[in-house]
Amino acid sequence: MNHALIVDDDADSAATLRELVAGTDYTVAVAHTLRDARRQIALQQPDVVLLDLQLPDGSGMDLFGDGELLANSEVVLITGHASLETSVQALRLGAADYLVKPVSPRHLNGVLSRLMKPAALNAEVADLAAGLAAQGHFGPLWGQSVPMLRVYEQISRVAGTSVAVFITGESGTGKELVAQTVHELSRRRTQPFLAVNCGAISPNLIESEIFGHEKGSFTGAERQHLGFFERASGGTLFLDEITEMPLDLQVKLLRVLETGRFMRVGSTQSQDADVRLVAATNRSPQQAVADGKLREDLLYRLNVFPIEVPPLRDRPSDIPLLAEHFLKAVGIQEGRARRFTPAALRQLQGQPWPGNVRELRNAVQRAYVMADDDTVDGQWLPGAAPAAPVAAVDDADAPPAASVKPANGARHASAAEGVVVPIGASMAEAERALILATLRHYKNQKERVASVLGISLKTLYNRLREYAADDAGARPGK
Repeated sequence: MNHALIVDDDADSAATLRELVAGTDYTVAVAHTLRDARRQIALQQPDVVLLDLQLPDGSGMDLFGDGELLANSEVVLITGHASLETSVQALRLGAADYLVKPVSPRHLNGVLSRLMKPAALNAEVADLAAGLAAQGHFGPLWGQSVPMLRVYEQISRVAGTSVAVFITGESGTGKELVAQTVHELSRRRTQPFLAVNCGAISPNLIESEIFGHEKGSFTGAERQHLGFFERASGGTLFLDEITEMPLDLQVKLLRVLETGRFMRVGSTQSQDADVRLVAATNRSPQQAVADGKLREDLLYRLNVFPIEVPPLRDRPSDIPLLAEHFLKAVGIQEGRARRFTPAALRQLQGQPWPGNVRELRNAVQRAYVMADDDTVDGQWLPGAAPAAPVAAVDDADAPPAASVKPANGARHASAAEGVVVPIGASMAEAERALILATLRHYKNQKERVASVLGISLKTLYNRLREYAADDAGARPGK
C-alpha cells in the first residue's frame, strides 16, 4: 500500500487532509513541523508528501535542500491560494502538483491518482532520448538540430510538473505537437488531451464552448453542454492561437487560472478546473499585448514556462530528415514506397519555407503524387525551374502582365489555363488572383486547392474570409 505524509502546522487542516487521504489507497502519517517531517521520512519513506510551505520552524522548501531525502517521493504543495509565484515555486522545487486550501476532495483524488515515481518519468524521458539518437525524433517531434535539442530539453524539464506552458512560434512549426509531447510525458497522459483553436470558434459561442452552459441559459440552449474544461478534466487543455480569444473572455480565463474554478454559462455553482493548461500563439506575445490582442496580466499568468519553437529556416539540417519522414509516411498510406534523389534533398534545403514544417509536408506529399516512378526528383518541388508562360493578354491596351501557372498545371490543367496579373499589382493582389482562380478550377474543393497551392487548409479559409470581408466593405452602403 502507498504511504502519504502530510506536513501542515494547522491541526484542523491536517486532520481534514488525513481523513481525505485515508479514504484512498494510502496509509497516512502527519507532521506539524520540519523536524517532525524529517523524523517521519526517516521512519518510512513516503510515496507522496503533502507539504505546506509555511511551518513554525521554517519553510517547506527546506525539505528540498536535504539531499536525497525526497528523491523517491512525489511532493504536492499545499497553498492558501493559486498564484504565479506558487507555480514558479512548484517548478523550481520539482513538485508534482499543488493543492489550494480548502482542499477539494475531487481535486485531491485526481492528484493522487496520477502520481508517478520520479524514476518512472525519468525512464520515459531516457527512452525518448534514445529514439532521438537512433532515429532522429523525440516522440512525434523530428529533428536533431541544436534549436530542437533545446526544445526537447525544455519539454523534459516541464512535462513532469503541473505548471502552465506557453508555446510560441510561427504557423506550421509544430506547436501542437510540442503540447502533445508535454502531455504524453506528464502524469496526466492517461486522461484527455483536448486541442482548441481559439480563432476557429465564433466569438458568440466561445464562452459556452470553453466553460459549457446550462439548459435554457440562452436561446437555443436546449440541453446542458459540457465545455472544454470539463471534457479535458484530469488531462491537458491546449488553447491554440490564444490571442484570438476575445478580451472579455480572457478576463474570465484569468480568473479560472487564479482560483482553479469555473462556472458554466447560466449556472450559479462553480466547479474545479482540474486541467493542465498549455497555450500557444504565432504572434510575438509582447506585440500582441501592445496591439491589444492579449491582456498583459493573462500573459504573465500563462507565461510561467515559455517554449519557443524555431522556424524551419533556422534548422536547415533537419529538412532532409523531415522530408524523408513525410515521404515514408505517405508511402505507407498509399502502399508504395518512394525515395528522394540527393539533388532533391539539397533543393529542399535551399528553400526559405515561410510555411515551415507544414509547408514542407505539403510539398513532399504533392511531389509524391506527381512522381512518375519510385524516385522523387526536384521537378515538382519548390525551387524547380519555372515553367514557360502559358497565358497571353488579348487586350492590346491592357498593361503588361505576368502569367502564373497553377502549381500542378501539367497534370491538372490544360495548356491554356493560367492567371494574368498586371505589372504593378501587389503581392496580396497576385495571391488573391491565384487562390480564387485555383478554387474555380478545382470546383471549390478546398482541401485539394490547399494541397495544390502548398498551404494549410486553415490558411486558405483565413484568406477567403479576408476576401469576403474586403468585398463586403467595398459594396455601397457597407
